[in-house]
Amino acid sequence: MELNLIRDNHGARMTSKRAGRGEGSGLGKTCGRGVKGQKARSGVAIAGFEGGQNPLYMRLPKRGFNNIFRKKFEEVSLGKLQLAIDKKILDASQPIDIDALKNAGLIKRSTKLVKLINTGELTAAVQLTVSKATANSKIAVEQAKGTLTQLIAA
Repeated sequence: MELNLIRDNHGARMTSKRAGRGEGSGLGKTCGRGVKGQKARSGVAIAGFEGGQNPLYMRLPKRGFNNIFRKKFEEVSLGKLQLAIDKKILDASQPIDIDALKNAGLIKRSTKLVKLINTGELTAAVQLTVSKATANSKIAVEQAKGTLTQLIAA
């Protein structure tokens, strides 16, 4: 093998289209952009424009409401909590707070709002500190001889 014989693979390099180099090239005059007008210019995006007809997004009825002040809670179930304790990911003898839940992988998003929900069973006596908890989950923690502290008053 010699250095002067090294070549790229076939099709590895594409030759650029040389626009505006005569009618015979197929890219002369309007350079493949069709005829004159707004869309022949660069930097034009007419998304949703329907030629003066009322666009679809305006024809459809508007429903609902997005509350910009809504608090987005990350939910942790009692069953997942017990599973993490059984797998020795969480230590039931130590206090479990939001940072411990994040380190254990029970919380995915980088949120500081965690809600404990009553799905599954909790048998371990734990000291939990969460942002919010359902009434049934609070009863379940107390029945398992644990304590629950809520940071946000219900």
